[in-house]
Amino acid sequence: MSRFEVLSPVGNGEMLVAACRAGADAVYLGAKEFSARRNAENFDDNALKEAIKYCHIRGVKVYLTLNIQIKDSELSSAVDLARRAYNYGIDGVIIADLGLADVLHRLIPELNLHASTQMTVHTPAALQILKNAGFTRVVAAREMSRGELRELCKRSKELNIEVEVFVHGALCMSVSGQCLLSAFLGSRSGNRGLCAGPCRLPFAAKGGTGYDLSLKDLSLLPHIKELCDMGVTSFKIEGRMKRPEYVAAATAACREAVDSGSVPNELDSTLKNVFSRSGFTDGYYVNQLGREMFGIRTKEDVTAADKAFPKIHELYRAERRTVGIKAEITVRKDIPVTLTLDDGENRVTVKGDIPKTAQTRPITPEALKSGLDKFGSTPYLLEEITVNCGEGLFVSAAELNSIRREAAELLDGKRGEVRRVQSEAIYTPTERKKKRTAEPKLYARFEDISQIPRNLSGISAVIFPLEMDFDINIDGVELIADIPRGIVSEALIRKRLRSFKEKGFTAAVCGNLSAVQIAKEEGFKIIAGTGLNVLNSESAAAVSAMGAERVILSNENTVKDAAGLNSPVPTGIVAYGNIPLMLFKNCPLKNGRECAKCDKKGSITDRKNTEFPVRCRMGYSELLNSVPVWLADHREELKAVDFTVLYFTNETAERANEVINAYKNGLTADTEYTRGLFYRGTL
Repeated sequence: MSRFEVLSPVGNGEMLVAACRAGADAVYLGAKEFSARRNAENFDDNALKEAIKYCHIRGVKVYLTLNIQIKDSELSSAVDLARRAYNYGIDGVIIADLGLADVLHRLIPELNLHASTQMTVHTPAALQILKNAGFTRVVAAREMSRGELRELCKRSKELNIEVEVFVHGALCMSVSGQCLLSAFLGSRSGNRGLCAGPCRLPFAAKGGTGYDLSLKDLSLLPHIKELCDMGVTSFKIEGRMKRPEYVAAATAACREAVDSGSVPNELDSTLKNVFSRSGFTDGYYVNQLGREMFGIRTKEDVTAADKAFPKIHELYRAERRTVGIKAEITVRKDIPVTLTLDDGENRVTVKGDIPKTAQTRPITPEALKSGLDKFGSTPYLLEEITVNCGEGLFVSAAELNSIRREAAELLDGKRGEVRRVQSEAIYTPTERKKKRTAEPKLYARFEDISQIPRNLSGISAVIFPLEMDFDINIDGVELIADIPRGIVSEALIRKRLRSFKEKGFTAAVCGNLSAVQIAKEEGFKIIAGTGLNVLNSESAAAVSAMGAERVILSNENTVKDAAGLNSPVPTGIVAYGNIPLMLFKNCPLKNGRECAKCDKKGSITDRKNTEFPVRCRMGYSELLNSVPVWLADHREELKAVDFTVLYFTNETAERANEVINAYKNGLTADTEYTRGLFYRGTL
């Protein structure tokens, strides 16, 4: 096998066979629970065990997707699933939840942890945190350019962390792990594995196509050699919800690209036909964003796929014989025929009958070699054979076939064995003591200096975006910098933090792991932001261990979840504001106009004519909800947390003052609003 890994998606048994036979070095799949593709068929306990065995016989690794955010009530079951998978021989688990990762690293330290792309790792600073947390591999964010990937690979090599990169398949408009659109619009959480894909519906930017949240599918296959050279370990294909034919075509194409540096024209054409959205894009990688990256699935795309499917079956009709073996057969007078197979690690021996004396045509070494070299229905490739053959003896073709099949089955058994100490890990929640105030403190986050009211009575802290230039003179409140969730330049973040420190800022809201590392190194107190997706007690403890002194919980927590959270540090929620629903590297407004012609404040409109504001933040942009969350009149419920954040975006100073007073006095809303997910939660 190449030192570079072709990693294929598997949603059911037929896809598993297609992936292995088309050339996968590894597959990733989900169990019936805790997978980011919960709508795929996936694998029950017995099917998971058999899938691992099937793959290991063929020299293919298996990674289990445990890549959703986990609730406290689910932690025990998630750990139990990981334990069973480990005992079945799983080669690694893909994790999105920081708390689950911490628990698994403590309870099953031998289990390989892969940081899911939903952890939004897109700059090198995050890697040290992942290393400390026990991760052996990181799945890079899909939005990274070649230059950014090169820097990530350079740092990963220093830390001995493997880098996995998506090279083919669907592209979400939002950065993975940072999308709440499906959750807020219909309670189907993408972070919990049930995204309804509302971004593929009509959303219109001014001057756009009308489908301005829908990107073409990704293809980096032409760049595989360059990715190999920069140090990428694993080349990942998206598609656990697609058909086996797609998996076979994409795997075969990626296999060719890794092995030879290019994809044959016919296979490349087949792959384009089997599934695309108006073609493919490499826009993020080559740093060419804008209109060319957008696309939808057309009738022509569907028609092309229907024609391509019959041809693709040939790609996985037969076993892929890639497991090299050596054989030794002995045919001697008065002793049983003996066949030994050796794959370099496993050795099996089968004995047959004592050979008879030949009446007419005695067996020859050449005939024995010919009779044994028939492993076509197995993954075995006979590379070397040693023959010890006496004269005048007879062995039938049927007996040769029988001992060859028996030996191959024994070798299957050896290769499929689980050779590790079985884990008996059981998760027990940690008891923690945390003081909680009777009334939560009020923090106010402003987008612009002009929004800040003169009277900030009752406000304990002011949060200000790191990208804003301003002169501030506020006494008696804590000053907190808000680091964007999307980081284009770590150097720029450091420069801005130093500038903010000179203005009296002492803490920073960190919505991704790189921000945590950078802010800590720059001497700021750490406040874990919503982008870190703290949904359970262990995640709160994990970010605390990273240095966070406070945690703003995930916007997917319910009030009940927040009240029951067992956190070692103070917790808060965003209790007011137009919640950011998506994070973009390729701004949807670019589908209608260039950045130079944009005032950095636009909007997109859905098919119901609902308007969603878009805000630019230091090279990334965010889609805001159409109406604000309002919880001012739920003061008792807000006591579930230690502080609440009022998230001001387009409000005037007068309106901000009215909202602050409403939250100080428990007033009902005087505008259209939503309760967010604080009561209805997600599926």
